[in-house]
Amino acid sequence: MNALFTSTESLLAIMAITVALGFYLQRFKPFKMFGPALIVIIISIILANTRVVPFGAEVYGVIATYAVPLSIALMLLSVDIKAMLKLSKKPLFAMLIAAISVAFVTFIAGLIFAPMIDEGWKIAGMFVGTYTGGSSNLTAIGYGLNASPTTFAAANAADYVIGIPTLILMFAFPAIAAKSKWFQKVWPYSLKANELEGGTEESEDQFLEEKKWSIQHIAWSFGIAFVIVALATALSGLFPDTFQSAAKILLVTTIAVAIAQLEPVKKLKGNLDLGLFVALFFLTIIGYMVNIQDFLSSTVVIALFCFVVIVFTLLVHAIVCRLFKIEYQYVIISIVASIADGTTSALVAASAKWKALVSIAVVLGVIGSVLGNYLGIGTAYLIKALIGA
Repeated sequence: MNALFTSTESLLAIMAITVALGFYLQRFKPFKMFGPALIVIIISIILANTRVVPFGAEVYGVIATYAVPLSIALMLLSVDIKAMLKLSKKPLFAMLIAAISVAFVTFIAGLIFAPMIDEGWKIAGMFVGTYTGGSSNLTAIGYGLNASPTTFAAANAADYVIGIPTLILMFAFPAIAAKSKWFQKVWPYSLKANELEGGTEESEDQFLEEKKWSIQHIAWSFGIAFVIVALATALSGLFPDTFQSAAKILLVTTIAVAIAQLEPVKKLKGNLDLGLFVALFFLTIIGYMVNIQDFLSSTVVIALFCFVVIVFTLLVHAIVCRLFKIEYQYVIISIVASIADGTTSALVAASAKWKALVSIAVVLGVIGSVLGNYLGIGTAYLIKALIGA
């Protein structure tokens, strides 16, 4: 049976509508919990498996080639290293512990689970990325490692199935910790009320919120991002063929972070939103290329892998932070910034009325997004070498 829509023009129209729908549904609480990425993937899988769109088309390859590196470049133009350096040592240290915990736990778990799963070593790298800096890192690393569409979709699904209950617990935990005498005995290190006051709950450029943009900002953001991708692509050609995709992602990350430190670039607004918009086009084609039968057969073991990674990461992170006597508020915002992203971490801080930690949470998320690509790709190739994949 042929697909209902097959022309490039119609497929691009459906992609754009799917992405717009993913954003539109964020205004409703049941959908907001899943985020635009998973919604776009689910809609796209349904469209392909009901033969509305084909499993394969020439335009899919074009988008796969350009969307991911461009989206990474756009997102990382918001990195401000000076702002990071202004943070006190404890939240930075807590974030570093979170990143190392994710990489260590995933590496150990990957040696066990990767041989059981098709492209298991790639999934391990994707998990390190997403639990160090967020779902954009999962996409970037999967692209860099040339993961199959089924692997992409299964990893995303497992991430949300296991990750969402974890985030619900994180949102509830501040209230539980404040009322629990047992917890206060076990973890007596806490910021005082006056240290949690102040700060601002909203930034000028909140992620995924309505904002005023200048067309010049959009034009310059895209122009700079395309230059970054072109330069990274040229330089990646100096590496062996088997490592060129990974090298391209690492080079885009490095060059984008460097350029983001320029004062004119710091003034550009909306880079995170633009980057996510471009990345979602890539995720639509991931959904289009997934056969539901192959997807379901691979998800269970991947979900178990994901569960082990999250549970033991939380455990290791908590133990190490407790040994270093880090205040539990810093521990919570750092692990949420790692497992989810800075925006979600800021929401946890705001909902707990830790006003002074909202901006810190955002910066921690940015740090995680930068570290994620390096740690994820490094861990993946290390596991690959050890298991002989």
